[in-house]
Amino acid sequence: MWLFLAFLSVPLIEIALFIQIGGLIGLWPTLLIVVLTAILGTWLVRAQGRLAMNDLRNSFSQLNDPSEPLAHGAMILFSGALLLTPGFFTDAVGFALLAPPVRKAVFQWARKRVNVQRFDMGGPPQSGFDDHHQHTSPAKRPQDDVIDGDYTEVSEEKKANHPGSGWTRH
Repeated sequence: MWLFLAFLSVPLIEIALFIQIGGLIGLWPTLLIVVLTAILGTWLVRAQGRLAMNDLRNSFSQLNDPSEPLAHGAMILFSGALLLTPGFFTDAVGFALLAPPVRKAVFQWARKRVNVQRFDMGGPPQSGFDDHHQHTSPAKRPQDDVIDGDYTEVSEEKKANHPGSGWTRH
């Protein structure tokens, strides 16, 4: 039901805002604002996305809970879609989601409503969780892991396995 209301109300809000703003400033300035917000939004999404990817890489390398950087990345992606959608309401929501304090507030709101049953960062399951639902010590892999494999030596010179099409050299 909520999704239906969103799909119904957002276009109506956008149409009303286009009519009101277009009536105040005219057609061409209204269209210019829409194009400029799309360009500015694309630039900001790229910059914020780069920062979110760095945060995600750091959380993986330090074996921290990646849920917050993943959520920030998803919100940045969603804000990019909103900013590329023509309209003033979607632009306002998209620019708001690009602000880290807004994303943090949305994440905290969602975190209260989501119940995580279990979270593992690889390795054998361990008991004991701290306040952040992470393992108290990083999961360690046993040192005696053995990987079995086969190999075939390949000669240095290249040999064609077909007569050739004339477009490549062998």
